[in-house]
Amino acid sequence: MKNIFGEMAVLFSYPQHFIMLFARLLLAYGFVHPSLLKLHDIEATSQWFETMHIPLPQLLSYLVVGIEVLGIILLILGLFTRYISMLLFLVMLGAIFFVHLHNGFSVGNNGIEIPLYYLLFFMIFSTFGAGKYSLDSVIFKDKNHE
Repeated sequence: MKNIFGEMAVLFSYPQHFIMLFARLLLAYGFVHPSLLKLHDIEATSQWFETMHIPLPQLLSYLVVGIEVLGIILLILGLFTRYISMLLFLVMLGAIFFVHLHNGFSVGNNGIEIPLYYLLFFMIFSTFGAGKYSLDSVIFKDKNHE
């Protein structure tokens, strides 16, 4: 019985790098629309941040948009994935606290459900990196991905 589980573990480990690639691409895609909306009218974004009582709304609107746009590019490439994931984790914490928390959990009510999933993935990428199919693996020869 123990041997069967060992064989299954080996079998299911084969697609792990494709799964990491797919997860990175999916998260990057999820950021495209909201990030471009913020970037398109950065002044409106600053005003929106101010209505939510986010400190230093003008500075943070530029910082958040910059991190998100850079995050899209770096997640797609799998470059500096651990670092950008840590920054995106902080952006998501801010989004949860300032935007979603008062709406409860449900995604239907703009609650924290989806941002929590993003947080989870950013924790995974911060911990495990981008996977074998990434520039991180090629450039930095990360032994965890060979």
